[in-house]
Amino acid sequence: MPADLLARIKVNARVPRHVAVIMDGNGRWARRRGLPRHAGHWEGMKAVREAIEGACAAGVEILTLFAFSTENWKRPRSEIDALMGLLQAYAEKEQERLVRAGVEVRVLGEVDRLDPLSREAVRRIEERTRGGSVLLLNLMVSYGGREELVRAARKLAAKAREGCLDPESIDASTLERALFTAGLPDPDLLVRTSGEFRVSNFMLWQLAYTELYISPALWPDFTREDFYAAILDYQRRERRFGRVSAG
Repeated sequence: MPADLLARIKVNARVPRHVAVIMDGNGRWARRRGLPRHAGHWEGMKAVREAIEGACAAGVEILTLFAFSTENWKRPRSEIDALMGLLQAYAEKEQERLVRAGVEVRVLGEVDRLDPLSREAVRRIEERTRGGSVLLLNLMVSYGGREELVRAARKLAAKAREGCLDPESIDASTLERALFTAGLPDPDLLVRTSGEFRVSNFMLWQLAYTELYISPALWPDFTREDFYAAILDYQRRERRFGRVSAG
């Protein structure tokens, strides 16, 4: 079945250049099985691999995964520790696979809030995968859309105060250069799992004209077939960016 879906994607040709994913449902997956929440997070690593391999096969150039939000810092210490341990384990276990697949990893967000071991894991996986030319994988860690915009505003205000920036010259491109995603195109497609219809403070600026796809699958159950289904749904849509066709 995944091969058939991939063939249809290739025939349609219009593959989204940048796909973003809100990986939701780990906790519910674990709860339904009587397991602790961190078990769902660990099981979700398989779905991460499915999404990456699916993106590479389909010809997606950029894949952005919402891995850990600024709001997640409010969770119990035990769950935060488990998530940081997962980040460290992912960097250690997956980096050689990613290198072989031609995947370059960037970790975007308030990385300075991470503990020393997690920051070192981030440094290692970014360094080891640098130069991968098949797929750019952005892991959004300690990230929040509102916080990103506040941070960008502060950066621009500081430049203006120092006399390095004329406030009247600030436009959309100026702001975009102050975001964590500076230099990247906006997502063409946002996939959210677990059937929830909200963006959860994710890439608020960048999602202005992004196509949304809601998958009912909980993240640990998300497969390459689900990923391809999202792309096929995207290919059936007409993107107008606020414009209408003549006539």
